[in-house]
Amino acid sequence: MAEWLSQVFTGNTLAFLGVALAVGLAGIGSAKGVGIVGEAGSGLHAEDPSKFAQIMILQVIPGTQGLYGFVVGLLALVRLGALTGSPISLSFEQGAWYLMACLPIALVGWLSAIAQGRVAAGGIGIITKRPEEMFKGIMMAVMVEFYAILALLVSMLMLFNLPSA
Repeated sequence: MAEWLSQVFTGNTLAFLGVALAVGLAGIGSAKGVGIVGEAGSGLHAEDPSKFAQIMILQVIPGTQGLYGFVVGLLALVRLGALTGSPISLSFEQGAWYLMACLPIALVGWLSAIAQGRVAAGGIGIITKRPEEMFKGIMMAVMVEFYAILALLVSMLMLFNLPSA
């Protein structure tokens, strides 16, 4: 069993697990967040189609975390040499570094996109009753974005400062 684990969990598999988590979890969170806002916005759109542009502005906001996860995943793939066809060979420790570097955006992107979707869905309620107050709904959703941006920066800084293989 130990031999099998050491073959499966190599440095490279840990690094690629980090890439998969960054892209996958942030993407799942964004899909869920965008879906939450879409559900809330559909009812308003059915009653007042002229509000479509306002709904779309709020709906697109939770999608950014998926983009951030993609950027971190792509950066890690570039550093790993996976896009050039000649991937580098990593020790277990080096692979763990890549995994850890991808985790901030994976976890924060996943959870903050869902939270942001809920906040933006609340912004749909603002547009329903007081369309002139739409900016307040956007600002509340953007406050959640701040933490996703911090996670993006931490993941990128960690990736940029990994020792060379």
